[in-house]
Parts: sequence; C-alpha cells; structure tokens
Amino acid sequence: VKSLEHEINKKKEDGFRPMHPTSVNGVDDMIRLGDLNEAGLLRNLLVRHKDGIIYTYTGSILVAVNPYQLLPLYTTEQVHLYTDRRLGELPPHVFAIADSCFFNMRRNKKDQCCVISGESGAGKTESTKLMLQFLAAVSGQHSWIEQQILEANPILEAFGNAKTIRNDNSSRFGKYIDINFTKGGAIEGAKIEQYLLEKSRVCRQAPEERNYHIFYCMLMGMPAEQKKILSLGNASEYNYLTMGNCTSCDGRDDIKEYAHFRSAMKILMFSENDSWEINKLLAAILHLGNVHFEGQDQEGEVYIFEDQDQRGEVDPKALEKSLTQRSFMTSRESVTKPLTSAQAMDGKDAFVKAIYGRLFVWVVEKINKAVFKPPPEDTKYVRQSIGLLDIFGFENFNKNSFEQLCINFANEQLQQFFVKHVFKLEQDEYTRENIVWKHIEYNDNQRTLDVLASKSLNILALIDEESNFPKGTDTTMINKMNQVHGKGDVYIPPKNNHDTQFGIQHFAGVVHYDSKGFLEKNRDALSADLIQLVEKSSNKMLKQAFQNELSSNHEIKRAPTLSGQFRQSLDALMKTLTVCQPYFIRCIKPNDFKKPMLFDRDLCMRQLRYSGMMETIRIRKAGYPIRYTFDEFLERYRVLLKSSLCDPKVVRRNVVVIVVVHCITATLLHLVDFHDTMLELERMKELNEKALLIQRVLRGYKHRRQFLRQKSSALVIQKNWRGYKGRKLYRLGFARLQAKARARQLQHHYQQKRVAAVRLQAQTRGYLARKEWQRKRQAVILLQANSRGMLARKHAKKMKRDERREEELAALERQRRLDQVLRQKKEKEASTQSESITAQEMVDDIFGFLPNMVGGQEGQAPVGFKDLEKQGERTRPEEVDLDDLPMVEDIPEEDYDDLDEYSFSKFASMYFQGAATPTHIRQRLRQPLLYHEDEGDVVASMTVWWIILRFMGDLPEPKLVQGQAARGLRGSNMANSSLDQDLVLRQDRRLSHMVGLDQVCITGINEIYCQICKQLQENGNRSSFYRGWILLSICLGIFPPTERFIKFLQSFIRFGPMGYAPYCAKRLRRTVANGVRGEPPSWLELEATKSKKPIAVSVTLMDGRTISLPVDSSSTSKEICQLLSEKVSLKDTFGFSLYMALYEKVWSLGSGREHVMDAISQCEQEVKRKGGQEQHAPWRLYYRKEIFTPWHDCKEDSVSTDLIYRQIIRGLRYGEYKCDKDDDIVQLSAKHFYIQYGSDCGLDNAKTVVQDCINSSLLEAKTQDKWLQMVSTAHAQGPYINSRQKAAGVKAEVVDYARQTWPMLFSRFFEAAKLSGPALPKNKFIVAINWTGITFLDEKERRLLQLSYPEVTGGKTFGQSVSLLTLKGDFSLNAVMAGNIAELVHMFLGGLRERSQYAVALQEVNQDDPTFLSFKKGELIVLIKDDELTVGRGWIKGKNERTGKTGAVPTDAILVLPTLTKPTNEVMSLLNLSPDQRKSIMAANQKETGTVERVAPVTLKEFSYEYFRQPIKDVNRQVISKNVAPERLWVNSREPIKQPLLKKLAGNFELSHRACLYMGDYPTKQIQSPVELTDQIFGPATKDEALRDEIYCQIMKQMTSNNNRFSLEQGWQLLWLCCGLFPPSQSLLKHTQRFLESRRREPLAPDCLQRLQGSLRYMKPRKLPPHQVEIDAIQQNSTQIFHKVHFPNDMEEIFEVNTSTRIRDLCQTISTKLQLVSSDGFSIFVKTPDKVLSLNDSDYFFDSLRQITDWSKKAKRPMNMSYQVFFMRKLWFNVSPGRDLEADLIFHYPQELPKYLRGYHRCTKEDMVNIGALLFRVKFNNDKSQFVMIPKMLKDLVPNDMLKAMSATDWQKNIVAAYNKQASMTSEEAILAFLKVVCRWPTFGCAFFEVKQTSDPNFPDIVRIAISKQGVSIIHPKTKDVLATHPFNRIANWCSGSTYFHITVGNLVKGNKILCETSLVKTFITVFLFVSHCIKLHII
Repeated sequence: VKSLEHEINKKKEDGFRPMHPTSVNGVDDMIRLGDLNEAGLLRNLLVRHKDGIIYTYTGSILVAVNPYQLLPLYTTEQVHLYTDRRLGELPPHVFAIADSCFFNMRRNKKDQCCVISGESGAGKTESTKLMLQFLAAVSGQHSWIEQQILEANPILEAFGNAKTIRNDNSSRFGKYIDINFTKGGAIEGAKIEQYLLEKSRVCRQAPEERNYHIFYCMLMGMPAEQKKILSLGNASEYNYLTMGNCTSCDGRDDIKEYAHFRSAMKILMFSENDSWEINKLLAAILHLGNVHFEGQDQEGEVYIFEDQDQRGEVDPKALEKSLTQRSFMTSRESVTKPLTSAQAMDGKDAFVKAIYGRLFVWVVEKINKAVFKPPPEDTKYVRQSIGLLDIFGFENFNKNSFEQLCINFANEQLQQFFVKHVFKLEQDEYTRENIVWKHIEYNDNQRTLDVLASKSLNILALIDEESNFPKGTDTTMINKMNQVHGKGDVYIPPKNNHDTQFGIQHFAGVVHYDSKGFLEKNRDALSADLIQLVEKSSNKMLKQAFQNELSSNHEIKRAPTLSGQFRQSLDALMKTLTVCQPYFIRCIKPNDFKKPMLFDRDLCMRQLRYSGMMETIRIRKAGYPIRYTFDEFLERYRVLLKSSLCDPKVVRRNVVVIVVVHCITATLLHLVDFHDTMLELERMKELNEKALLIQRVLRGYKHRRQFLRQKSSALVIQKNWRGYKGRKLYRLGFARLQAKARARQLQHHYQQKRVAAVRLQAQTRGYLARKEWQRKRQAVILLQANSRGMLARKHAKKMKRDERREEELAALERQRRLDQVLRQKKEKEASTQSESITAQEMVDDIFGFLPNMVGGQEGQAPVGFKDLEKQGERTRPEEVDLDDLPMVEDIPEEDYDDLDEYSFSKFASMYFQGAATPTHIRQRLRQPLLYHEDEGDVVASMTVWWIILRFMGDLPEPKLVQGQAARGLRGSNMANSSLDQDLVLRQDRRLSHMVGLDQVCITGINEIYCQICKQLQENGNRSSFYRGWILLSICLGIFPPTERFIKFLQSFIRFGPMGYAPYCAKRLRRTVANGVRGEPPSWLELEATKSKKPIAVSVTLMDGRTISLPVDSSSTSKEICQLLSEKVSLKDTFGFSLYMALYEKVWSLGSGREHVMDAISQCEQEVKRKGGQEQHAPWRLYYRKEIFTPWHDCKEDSVSTDLIYRQIIRGLRYGEYKCDKDDDIVQLSAKHFYIQYGSDCGLDNAKTVVQDCINSSLLEAKTQDKWLQMVSTAHAQGPYINSRQKAAGVKAEVVDYARQTWPMLFSRFFEAAKLSGPALPKNKFIVAINWTGITFLDEKERRLLQLSYPEVTGGKTFGQSVSLLTLKGDFSLNAVMAGNIAELVHMFLGGLRERSQYAVALQEVNQDDPTFLSFKKGELIVLIKDDELTVGRGWIKGKNERTGKTGAVPTDAILVLPTLTKPTNEVMSLLNLSPDQRKSIMAANQKETGTVERVAPVTLKEFSYEYFRQPIKDVNRQVISKNVAPERLWVNSREPIKQPLLKKLAGNFELSHRACLYMGDYPTKQIQSPVELTDQIFGPATKDEALRDEIYCQIMKQMTSNNNRFSLEQGWQLLWLCCGLFPPSQSLLKHTQRFLESRRREPLAPDCLQRLQGSLRYMKPRKLPPHQVEIDAIQQNSTQIFHKVHFPNDMEEIFEVNTSTRIRDLCQTISTKLQLVSSDGFSIFVKTPDKVLSLNDSDYFFDSLRQITDWSKKAKRPMNMSYQVFFMRKLWFNVSPGRDLEADLIFHYPQELPKYLRGYHRCTKEDMVNIGALLFRVKFNNDKSQFVMIPKMLKDLVPNDMLKAMSATDWQKNIVAAYNKQASMTSEEAILAFLKVVCRWPTFGCAFFEVKQTSDPNFPDIVRIAISKQGVSIIHPKTKDVLATHPFNRIANWCSGSTYFHITVGNLVKGNKILCETSLVKTFITVFLFVSHCIKLHII
C-alpha cells in the first residue's frame, strides 16, 4: 500500500478525532460508515482491499477494485450461492448485481441495464464478462445460444482490445450487449452495438504498447503451412507491430488465445472460408505496413511494393497508382496529381485503418446474425432484456488526440446519466412530492457537456464545421474554438499562437489535447482512387466490408464525419439506457503498475472524488430510492397485511406499521434500499406460508369430500339392506304373527297373576325376616366387634399374604369341581371316547413340531463372523442358570388388592355391545364385543374372532386334500385324529399369524383380550380351554392391555389353571414394564410357551466366548448387556451394545429399551421370505463396542480394552476398519504380533498375524510374502521389544489408535428430519454422535454439518422431537429416538464440563487485587484445580490465556466449555458473536374389481352447462323446422362442429372435427392413416395443456347416444389412447370417471379407468402422440403390448410394455427376468440403420420410440424405418467381474470386446498375447485343431492397431504358448479371465468418442474423449497417452450445438475451454449428463 508518513505536532493534534468502530474493519455497504468523509471511504476500501475483498456496496451501486490477480470468487458454487438472493443479503459481489438485474426484470417486467464505468485498467471488461457468465448460468438451459453470446467476447477482444501502458487487455472500443430473455427467464438471443473503434492503433502505437491482439495471436498460433501461403513471419518483422517496441505481453499466451479465438469463430458460425478471408485481410494489412516510399521533395516517387499485393487480391499497378497519385474531377476532365512520400504514407495508413475498421464492423454484424433472434410479429409479445454497457474508460495520456476527446465525451455523457439518476431525478422527485429534504450538493458536469456538444457552436460542432471546409486546417479549427470558448472556464486555450494543444475541464480533471490531425481523423474519408481499387478487387470479403462506400460511390453525397456518427450512436445509446432501470458498477483502479495488493491512495481518492461517491453515499443514506404507488405497493405486499381488506385509503395506516423507514407522500410511498430488501424477504416468507396453507386446506377438502362420498355410499347400502331384510321378514306370513299375538296375551295374564302372588309372599317373608333380624342383631354386633378387633391386631399382615393363596386354592377347587362335572358330562355323552389327555400332553401335542434349542446357534454364522465358531463343530456356550436368575423383581402384592371388584363379567356388562355374553360360545359373532368407530376395525375384529375359534378348535379347519390328510394322521389313533389334523395345519403356518397379531394395530388390543377371555370363561372343552390359555400367554408377552382393561385382566388371570396363572401374571408384568413389542412372536417364544421357562439365547463376545443367557418375550438389550457385563466382570460398560447379525447384514440393538425378540422375529421373517425355515434362522447375537466416551481411558478396565482390541483386530481382517496407508496397518499388525507372541519373531507366528490382520483384498494387491516381510520388519524394529512393554499397554495403544482414526465407525446413529433450523442441503438425514461431536450425514454418508461439543450448548426433548442448541443455530429435529439423542448429548456435555479445563469469559472483570483475575469478555480462561477455591463456593482458580496471570474467578462470570482440548479459534469467534451475527455468518457460509349394477350412462350434460360454449344458431335449420330442439353439444353429432366445445378455446378451429374423422362419423376425400389422424388429434394436446380437455370432451361427445357400433368402437379406442397419454383437468376428471364407471360393461372401460388412474399417479404426461405399435395393438382390441428386446450377446426376449412404462421400469423388468444382481447401470438403446441412441431413464418408452420415428420423418427417411431395441450396460462403475456371472456373459464381455479390438485400451504385448489365447478359447474351447486358423483370425484376437507389431507367425506362436498355459479352463472361465484383465486398466468401461478439437494447440486435431467416473479424459489416438483429465466437479459450464460440444473447466473467468466437434453430439451429451448426475448423487 502506497502511504506517506506525517509528523503530528500539538497544533495538528486538535484536528484529530477517534475513528468510528465501523472504520476499523470496514463495512460491506459504505452507507453504514460512521466516518462519512473522504478519508472514511478511502480507508474502508483500503481495509477491504488488504483482506482481498474487492467488492463494496454503496446502496445498490457496486464499487469494484481491480485486484490484478485471479481470486476464487467466480466458481459455480458462488453462482449458485448468489442466485435468487436479494441485494444485501450476501456480501457484495458482481453476481449480486447481475442477479438483481435478472430478478427485477422478471418482477417489474421492465428492461434492465448495467452501466460499468471506470478508468482504463479498472476492470470493466472483466466485470462485463462475469455478468454475462452469471446470466448464462442463471438461464440454466445449457443452450448453444448462451455459449455463442459468451464466445463473442474472445472474438471482440481479439479485434478490439490491445495492451496499453495501463492495461494488458484494454478495450479500444465501446460495446453495449443487449441480452434478450424469454418469459420464463431463458436467454433467447442478444445484440451487440460497437462504438468508436480506435483505428489509429492499427498504424501507430505508443511506447510499451501493442497493436490489436489479433495480429500477434495470428502470427503465433497460425500453422506454418498457412503462414507460408500468406507469406507471414514473426511479429518483429512488421512495422505496424513494432512501433511500441513491444511484441509480447506477460499476462497473455498468444498461442492459446488464438486457439480460443478459432473455437469461438466456429461456435459463432464463421465458416472456414470466412476465417481464411479474414486472415488474408489481416496479412494484407501487415504487408502494407512494410510498404515505404522513396522520392525527392515533392514528386517523382518510386514505389517499393514487392509481392504484397496478392493478399488484397488487387492489381499491383492499380494499387501503386492509388497510393502514389490522387485524382480530382474538374469541370471538364479528371486531373491526376502525384503525392509526396509523406502524403502517400498517410494515404496508405488511412486505407489500412479503413480496411480494419470496416472489417471490425463486419465481424460484429456477423456475430449479431448468429446471436440475435428477431422478435415475432405478434404485437402482444413483449421481449425482456438486460443491457450491459462496457465502454472505454476515461483517458488522459501524455499525448491525447481526437480519439481521447471522443472517449472522454462519452464518459461525460455516462457521468451525466449517473448524476441524473442518482442526484437530479432523485432530488427533483423529493421536491415534487413535497418531502422535507436538505439539498445535497454534487459535482454536475452539465456545463462541460454544454461546451462539448450541447450548446450551439460547441466544440464538436466546430470540428465538424471545419472538417466540411476543403481548406480547413487544424490551426483554423483551434482559432475558432479560442474565439468562441476562450473566455469560459471549461475550455482552456493554448498558451500561444504556435501551441497546438488546448484543454478541457472534465469531471475527472483537466485533459490537454493535441489538435494536430483532428480534422483528418474526423473526416475519416478515403480517396476515390482507393474506393475504385476496392471495387476492382477480387476479394469478396474486402468488397463486403466496403459495401456502403461502393453502393454510394457514384452518388455525390457528403460523407458523415466520425464525430457525427459517434454522437448519433451515443444519443441512441442514451435513449436506450433512459428507458431501462439502471444499475451502476464503479470500477476503481488501485495503482498504475498493474500489480496486486498495491493500493495508491491518491489515485483511488481522485477516482472516488470525481465519481461523486461521497455525494452518492449521502443521498443514498438519507434518501428513498425505492418508490411505489399505493396500488403497486399494496398489490405486491398485501400478503404482509393481517387483514383481507386491501383498500389504499383504509389500509394506509397498516402500511406505516410494516415499513420502519419510509416517507409517504400524496401519491407515492418511498423506501430505502435496505427495507425494500427486507420487504421482499418477508414477502417470500409469507407467500411460502400461504402456499402451505392453501395446500393444507385443499388436501383437507379433498379428504373430507372423499369421506362424505364414502359415508353417503355406506348409508345407501345400509338403507337398501335394511329394507331388503325388513321385506324378507314381512313375507314370513300372518299366521306366525297371530300366534305371537295370542301367546303375548296369555303371557300377559299369567304375569299379572304371578306379580300379585310374589308381592304377597314378599310382604310375609319380609315381616318374618325383620323380626328375626332384630333378635340376633345385638349378639352379632358384639361378636363382630371383638372378632374383627382381635384379627386386625394379630393377623393383619398374615391375612394379606394368605388372601391370594386362598383365592388360588379356591380357584383350584372350583376348577377341580368343574373338571369333575365336565368329566362326568363327557362320560355320559361319549362313553366310547378314551380318557382325556393331560394339560402337559396337550401343550406337547400343540407344540410338538417345535425344536428344543438354544437361540442363536442354528445354521452357519453370518458373513464376517465365521471365525468366532469352530469349523465343523458347534461351540458350547457358557451357561447361566436360567431358574436362579430372575429377569425382574415381582410387583408388590399390594397391587393385587381389591381385584375382586374387577371381574371379567363386570367388564362385559359395562362395555360389551348388544347381547354379547362373557362366556364361551362356538358360533361366529354378529358384531365385535367392543365398539369401534372405523368399519375397518369392525371387519378386522370379526377376522380375529374367526382366527381365535380356529386356533382353540371351536371352529373346524377347512377340509384337507387327501394326500395332506394322510400325511397328517399320526399312527392309527383315531381318537386324536381331529387334533392331529389341526396340528398338521399348524406345522406350516406361523402361530403368531393364527393369534392375529397382524390385526392389532387395526382392531385394538382390548378386543383381542376380551375375545380370548370370553372363550376361556365357562369353556367345557378341555382342549379348547388349554389352547385358549396358551394363546393368552403368547399375547401377554407381546402387548399389554390398556389401562381400562388391565385390572380386569389381572383379576381374570388369577383363576387360571395350575402353572398358567403365575406364568401369565409374570409375562403381563414384564410386558407392562418394558413396553409393547413391534413384531410377532418368534419360534423361540413358542418353544418357551411349552416349558413356561425363560428362553435361552447365546451371545458371542469378540474374544470368541459364547454365553447363554435367559430372556423372555419382553427382554431388552439393556437387560442383556447388564447380564453380560456382570458375567465377564466388565466395569467400563458404556458404549458396549448388542448386535444382531444375519447373513451379510449386521445392525446394532443398542443397550437401551430395544426388544431382543423383535430382532429375532425379524430375522426369522427374513429367512422365511428367502424360502428358508424360520426355526433354522442362522442369526447371531454379538456383544461389541459401539461408541466411546470423549474421556475414555483404557487403563480403567482391562477387560473392556481386551474386548475392544479383539474387535479391532477382527475388523482389520474382514475390512470393517480400513487404513489409508499400508504403513498404518503394518504397525497395527506388528503390535498384534507383540501382544500375541512377544519378542518371538518366528515365521509361522508372522503368517498367523498376517492372516489375522490383513484383509484379503490387500493380500491380492500385494503378495503374502511382501506383507510377511513388512510386518516382521516392523515387529523387529518396534520400540516395545526393547522396552519390554506390557501387552496391556500395547492393546491400549491399538484401541486409542482406532478411537482416534475411525470416530465415525464408533458412533451411534439416529434417523432424523429437520423441522426448523439453519438451511441444510437436505432435511432428512442421519445424526451420528461419537466422542468427537455430532455429525449430520445424508443417505450416502456425506457430511452435511459437523458440530464439536464446544459448539453445542444444550438439547431438549418434546415427545418425538429434540432441539439441539448450537452456536451455528438451533436445530429442531424429529426422531423416533429423540430421547436417546438428548440423553446421550446431555451425558457427553455434562461429563466434558466436569473434566474440562477451559472456560470463556461471559463478562469483563477488572480487579486491582492480584488475588482476583482480571479478564475481558470472550477471553479464554484455563481452569486450575484448587482445594481452597471450589465451584460450590462460587469461585474457581483460573489463568488468563492472553495475559498469563492467575487468580480467583467468579463462576457466574464464566462459561465452562465442554472440551478436553483447547477450543479452536472458530469456536472462540462464534462464542464472542451475538446470535444475529452468528446467523449472518452461517448464512454466508451456507451456500381394485366387483359386480357392476346397471346404471344410466353418464354424459357431459352437467359439465357443459358451466364449461361449454353456447350452441350456434343455424338460421337455415330454423327455417326448415321451427320446432326443432336446440343443439345439444354433449351428444353425438354426424356433422362436424365448427368451433371448439370449451369456452376457453373459442376461436380455435383446428380441433373442431378431428375425432369425427377417426371414428368415421364424418367422411373425408383424402384417405389418412390412423397414425396421421391420431397425430392430428393428440399432437397439439401433448404440447398445449389447454387443449387436452377439448380432446376428452369431443371423444366423449361422439360416444354419447351413438348407435353406430363401428363408430363407438373407434371412440373407445381413442379414449383408451387418450387416458394413457394425459389426464383431464380436475374440473373434468370426476365427469370422465363417472362416464367410464357408468359403462363398466364395455370391454375397454376398466382398462380406460386403470390407465386414467395411472396417468394421474405418474403425474408427468406423455410428451408425444401414440406410437404405431400402440395404435396397431388397440385396433386389434389388444390391451397388452409386447416388444422384442435384443442383448449384446445376440440373444433376444419378448417383454410386455404399456403406455406408462418408463425406461427405468423396463430396465428393472428385464433385470429381474435375467436374474441380474442389480439393474443399476443398465439402460435401453435404440439402433437405427445409421446410429445408436441411448434413451433417457425417466422418459416413457413409447415417447422415446416415437421421437426416433419423428427424426426419421424430418430426415425424409422411409416411414417404415427399421429399428432394434437393445438392453446394454451404460454405466460401468463398480463393475467387478465375477460378482454377477450372468451380466458378465450377456453384457460385459460382448460390450468390452469390440473396444479392445478397436485399440481403445493401452496394454502390453504380454497382455495382448494372454488375451488372444483367452479369446481363442472362447471361440473354440479346447479344440486345438483350430490353431492353424489363428493367422486368418488375428483381427478377432488382437487390437487392430497392433496387428503389425509382430508377424502373423509370431502372433500364432505366442498365442498357442499362452493357450497351453491356460489348460483346463472353460469358455466361461476364459470370458471371466478376459474381463478381470481388462478391468484393471484405467480405461475399462469408458465411453469413447473420436472428436475434432481446436481449443488446445498442444493437442492433436483429432483426439479421443473418454468419459468415466474420473471425469472427461482426453486421449491421444495414436500413443493412447492421457493428455488431460477433467473431473466433473471441475467442469464449470457446458453447452452443445448441432455438431459441437463445449466445456469450461475450472474458473468461470480464466478456465480452460474445450470445443469438440462430432456427429454424435446427442449420444455424447446423454452419456456426459448421465455419468455426471450419478457422480453428484453418489451412486458411483
């Protein structure tokens, strides 16, 4: 930074004041500066420039300081960050201005413009290119027009930019780029206007400056052959290129720039001939520059020309004459005058400038033809545009000429435009609106403009006037200017009469101009001789450039002057800018040396001063630049009002409440920039909320309407059923009614007499009873008082204990009596039956099919855990006594008090419906026992009752097939045949399914229990009775009853049979304690029900031990973990969890409330789903370390350390834990070596260690010997051998390494969904909690957010939601295990705070006493443990990290940080910020069939009343029949309709009678095929949604009341096609459905309904009309369509497809049929006679085929063009040969072999020989007799480009030798071996394209592009070297044309550009997009 030192004395000291805090670090918006002066402005820019921040706001004006270096500010991430964001929402950026232009253009429907101003070298051109890049990216179409607009810049810069002393890429012309947008915001074209090219630079350059870039680029980049043709050499050989003594530029690579120039020419449709003609003209200019003249003083010149004339294609003599002579026309004849050498030189230069200037204009016009799209003729069409003005900056050189005057005049105009918009119009508006306003003075340059161009006799007018005089000279011109303007203060006259310099007082300072050559430059005229020379030239390009001059050559017309042309174009520019909403970018040049990080304060201050930035800040700070009328304001922001009233007169007060800083006048409302942004943000927020509200209401309305429709339907059904039932009962006859009536009369008389007798008896017995009661009362009272008192004092507790036993004995007694009664009854009823089986036998018979086993030992161990079980034998687990180890303490017996009041009969009387009894029955229920609101619950309840009856044997099972019955009978015991048959049915069916657990969620728990208890009460069937209790015990272990029924159930269980009462009571208590289960019972539970004992399961530890533990149905993982830890004496139990493994799947059950039996049940269900037997499910339980505490210490528990160590070693072996470096795994192996064998270095021990630690994939990469060597060396060199370190310490090192290296693998994971909080890329993610912190992961395990524990301040739970309070924002998450998340976070935070030594100061404390510690807010305090100062006393000893001092710290002044290490600077900075500041920083960093009743067919009559047009009145028809009915538009008509049916399509006659033509209702002369008719019907509707309802209406109209059967069939075909293409609108949908439902008897009606539902479900309609295949199928009345699919191995299959089949659906179907492992990576291809096309996975199958058919029509190919559909692999990532053998044989080999034979891969000769032998074996297997055919079939064995690498004999010899080495190999094995060799090559699976490139001169013209997961690789086609590889994340932009594909790699500004030319552009784009999309989704 350039700075000066100043000495401050006491006199100057008073003039200084403290700096405002905003000036310390700078601000984003200079309006917010506290020091509002020039020094404050300059310091703000200086401070930000130091920090590399080059952009600063002044309100909506952007100030950009040129950094003179490339900053990382222009990546695609920055583009996405600033897209659709309001100005000021993010830090200043040029992208923010571009986005504001785009946003306001679409919001206000008004054209925008951006004026980019500044001095030369300030960065205007770069800012323009960045704006263009952003707008193209926001457009997002990747269209060719976008790239053409972007590529116009390299061409314009080549012809119009040059190196100057101030700028290496100075624009020597001005341009205005008008970018046109469609209504949807996509770029559709652009137009470029150019202003005042500095043509004099072609002939003359100042010292250290260059000519235009195009010359140097052409000479450096043009091929030598072309240069030779044009006789070109080096730049130093040409006078026009060496005048500035500078032919190179350090910041530019001319060779590379020429390649970019050539690419841009191709993109902008410049033909090769155009490019060659341009090169010829440029070469002619260079050659003309070397022409010189020799001669005497005045005449007699000799012209030296050599051979340069051929470049201009003119006659040499004519050229010589035109340059050395001048012709004049007199009144009579033409006079020729020779020129002097100086005059000839000037004429030559003028000719060269004219050629170059007109060539530049032609180039601009050519660009405009390519990028400009003329607006349509529709007058309603309004085109929106954004204009970018990049014009020359203010210039002041040592010598300024006419060009500088014009440039500075343009800058004066732009400054006046800026002043007018920022100051004049603003303050005039305030005055006009009577706003109290203090006028702000500003520098107005209007006076300068008056002198230059506005007033009469202005300077430019005087120059034009003098230029029109033939004898006018520069001297006479300056004399006139002195005479007219000499006395003013703007014009500065020359110092004397001989001085040719005059000055102008510009807004940027005084500039002195040298008037020499003014008139000649202003005239800008060529002599008639040169014009005639051009006319005679044979160069077409030259004639095109001079077309205007040649067309007016024979007309006497005064040519316009240069200044006049410039003023005219400048006036047009100002008019264009005036009608646009302007944005301004002020570019500042920090220094004159073009060096980065150099800030010249004086230079910058001068630029700020003359740009009026100080005044701009003042008016922006105090003013209101945003203005709305009240109607506009309310229309846009009415959503912010809290009322529905929107009247400007009434709501005016509410407006004041919304806007804080505003000014309301009589007509307008004025706002500041900030509040306009705030209102926009609030508006978007409210609109989002209102949209959600509308969606909620509409969905509610939809479901309510559906419910009411269902309810009304149910009422209709009920009404009809009840009527039918009543009528049926009525028809039973009157006889029964009479009998009933007489019986009623007799019964009535009897009841009267009986009542009288009973009443008399009651009175008598009452009298006697009362008399006896009075006698005994006294004695009883005395006896009761004494007895009760004694018993209460002596036996209170004993009575409570014995009460339950007495009840059980009583129950047993009652049961005994009941059994005796039942037995006697049974003996009487069936004396022939044998004795009843016992209860235990009953149970044994029911569960006889269950195996006796210990859970967790069936089958083979899961993948990765087989080492924990010995091969071939079952490990005997360590057992725990199942009887002596209770699972949970019994509930105190006081809980059973008063259960007598809760009898089941009482519950039944209270809650049972109708006349349902609480006792056993054998019939089906007519209604559920309990009331249910939902009909589905009622049906489910009846189903459960049916299942219970079947299980208990109360309802017979369905009859068995004879064979099954024979197998089901056991022996010849006929007495048990029914039971045996029942058991047969249960052997193949889950018991849980008979229990009906699948109905629990529907029916309700109480209903199930009530039904079971009902069937148990008073059940006389012993078998049924015991079955019911078994069923009840199973249910009690799965789900508990509700609070309403639990006491009744407990009371019922007490009276259960022997053994079941306590067993069921215990299961109920356990289920209530541990919660409801989530899965049905497992086989282990059913086996436990047989023995009524706990279930035995085995759990395996990581050291190989297996422990058998008791569990029951309610056991949780926490209980099992506690038992295990006690068994193995584990002290540090935290983090150890139970894991379930099945096959290759392993998941954690945690150590909480997860039910173990649920997991076992899931495993059994999975085994059953795969076809296995549930009782033999090979699941295993493992006890592993899941998570570490942050303060984990291996020394605390050696058992814990050993278990974790064993887990880590196993993880290394099986690939669970992977090291980034081989050295790390070697060191771990060496430590394991030492732990196992100490210092013994035996080879056998080393092999064992390698087998224990090294994964098989690593052993394949390196040989076992290599690993043995590495491990043995590391073991021998290890420090633990010499130090004789204990094995426990080395184990701890291994555990600590794993803890530090793999924290994510030792994490606890929770699924969560974000409800609120800071923005994240996804709202559904996984929360991973480990010892390092909390991490949010997506489904691909990508980190969305990572939080360390110091950044987490707390957490709260609310049901299933948890709130995480962090420094980066508060997150509200919805998670099933929200409580576990909060509990784990609280435990970690609390433990860390207890152990932490770091705290942060919450407030500032200043103490003079050294005993107390002084510190500032936000400082870090290191806590020191001290016995005197404790937290309980309110003080703690601490050390200030900044000062190093120690002292007492009050605990309420600090916040202890939950960390064991020193917090990072980021955490400290976040702690010191306010919540709002943290929020802003984080925001910146975030970047169904049934019977059908006959109903009347529904028509569109009702629909037509509202939506159809009025019928047309036909006068002729009325005359013929006066009484004719009006036209019915919804009914079939034989006459064509003249207008569309729908009102909204009035006037569109194209769709009037298309349906009539297809259906045959209207004859036509021209015969059209069905496809042509369907195209005419459905084609427009597929493109325009408004036409779809019209098609439906016309078809249904013609099908209504249509008696023509043929026509009706055709109509159904049309409707069938239509329903599959697109759905109707919501208003027509219900009418269409009713139309179809009322015609269900029609064959196609159900299919139409199904297709209609499908089109609604898929949401996305078809894009194209039906394909020929669809039409052929429906015309043959076939709704099934089959299509043939081919495969690469010449196989073919037939697959069914339908209208809604997408490509991905067909891929899945094919993969399933072929039994492929996965369909990922496969796609459908269509092969035509000349190309192969890849189909998009998301497209419909028939749309893709139809698109290919349409292409053939456009290409005028035959209509019946043949095509084939292929299914092939498209994505080759993660392909591992051998994993999917079917895919290898069918796809991988046939697809990879052609690539190999074409020579796409780079391989060695040994590989080619081995592969040749493999390919030979594939063809001929083991037939060695075909060896002689090898020379003739080499092209099928060896790559084509390597055939000549050896002779055919040598190839044969080597291939035969390799073949013999591959003995005993089959053809399939050879194919697999070939793929395994090829897959190791980096180009395996790549998609190859041969393209032509012109972007990089270092690459050959023809290159090979390979697309793979690594990105886009460029390969040399001959050497096969990879020239460059560009990953997809480095590709910033891409676009495509008809034969071109363009890629931008890296930065948007200076990125590499690749232009590829190929005829396979569409295939290239498809592969490119598909692979890049998969990379982004992490599919690869």
